[in-house]
This record gives sequence, C-alpha cells and structure tokens, in this order.
Amino acid sequence: MSIKDITVVIATFRSEEKIKNCLNSIDKQTKVLVIENSNNLSFKENLEKEFSNVECILTGANIGYGSANNIGLKKVTTKYALILNPDATLHPSALKNFIKATEKIYDFAVMAPYIQEEKDKFDKNYLKNISPVQVDNVKGFAMFLNISEFKEVGFFDENFFFYFEEIDLCKRLVNSGKKIYLIPEIKIDHGGGISHDQSINVEMELSRNWHWMWSTFNYHKKYKGFFVSFFIILPKMSSAIIKVLIYTLIFNKKKKIYYQRLSGLINAIMGKSSWYRPKV
Repeated sequence: MSIKDITVVIATFRSEEKIKNCLNSIDKQTKVLVIENSNNLSFKENLEKEFSNVECILTGANIGYGSANNIGLKKVTTKYALILNPDATLHPSALKNFIKATEKIYDFAVMAPYIQEEKDKFDKNYLKNISPVQVDNVKGFAMFLNISEFKEVGFFDENFFFYFEEIDLCKRLVNSGKKIYLIPEIKIDHGGGISHDQSINVEMELSRNWHWMWSTFNYHKKYKGFFVSFFIILPKMSSAIIKVLIYTLIFNKKKKIYYQRLSGLINAIMGKSSWYRPKV
C-alpha cells in the first residue's frame, strides 16, 4: 500500500482564501476531489489549473457538508479516503503514517489524528505506551475511511446540513460493530473551524447557530425519540428565549444570534427540514 491508495475528499463553500494551504500540504501523488457547494466555475478552473492532482466538482448549490462529502466519497475508487476540511493542513508524514497504521490495524472503519481536546481525555503516560486508542467518535475535520467498511452503513446522513454529521456517522458505525481509532503519530493542523472566506463571517455565524440547534435536537430525536430530545434541548431553548428578550430590550446586536438559535430549534421541533442557508 502507498499514498496512491488514498483519495482526499474536501467539501468547500466560499473557501478560496483557505484551501490552497490545504492543497499545498497534500502530496501530488494523491488524488484530491474538491466538492464545491456552488456553481463557481472560476474557482473550479483555477484549482484544476494550479493543482494537477485536483478534480473539482460543482454541486450547483449549497447542499451542505454531509451531502457534498457523499458526492466525493461515491466517486472514490481507491481503498481509502481522507475527508479533510479546507482549513486543515497535513504534516509531511501524515499520509504515510495513515498507510503505516493500516498495516497494523486491519479492522478499522475510521482513523483520525489526535487533537488537543482528545489528548486531554487520556492520561499522558497511557498515550506514550498505547497506540492506537479506540474511541466512539472523532472530529470531522480529518477522517480516514476504510471504504469497504461502509457498504452496509452508508456515508453521511444528508438530513444534517451542518453539525452532527460525523457524530451520527460514527454512532451508526459503532452500533454496527465497526471500529474507530485515534492515531497519535498522525499530525494534521486545523485552522479552528473557519473554512470559509472572512468576508462572509457574519452570515456564516448566523447560519451556524441556526443549524447547531436544529441538528442538536434532531440528532437526539433520531436515537432517543422526540420527548427525550425535547427535555435535553429545553435548557438551551429557555436560554435562547431569555437572551432574545434581554438583547432586544437593550438594542444589542447579539439578539440575532439567539434568534437564529431559537428559530433553528422551533423548526426542528415542528419537524421541518434543515432549510436555512447562508445569505451570501
């Protein structure tokens, strides 16, 4: 096995400022599929001209993280796929270390690098002595997939537009007896979850808050039912209502954030789809 047995899949939306650092960190022997959530033909043409190993697919509209990644994953012909966020950059040995890990672990569905949050969950001495660590879920910014393990489970649930897509996928894998691992030797830097251009930060923040509440409710509803999900989300709903009222009274712009949270939650409770899209 070599890095030629990996296809990198990157879902993007208005990521022109971020993605080139990501692509420059990927070995040119590795095929890359960029799935752009728009009809931006110049973005596609510029990427494919500058990076010979890149194929850019335009979705024509913003269909979301999960749906865009699914388009890429269904086109993968290699044994493995690496899902990356456009604000992630690989250390030089990352792809080779993924391949080395596959030579030791044969029964994995997903591997992922450690990031600081995960490291803090485990005793440092434990991490020095044991590699890899089996877990129930991983962060979605960098997921190394063993494609053959997904035939029964499928890929991302496209009902989730934003948030909880990777958590839901990992839960379905674990429930099906599949295994997920964190690998300490693999180093991938993450830009902090801002994979879009800075010019649309305000609208993207509004969109994030809407979908955070919608996805939180629907994830719990999917596995625990409506009433349990409602009681889980009730404190967040109460908080959003109070803050909308307070910030409205004092003319604070933060009211828009909490209004979006409340709107996303109400739509989820009413059984509506995750219809909200960034107005850009």
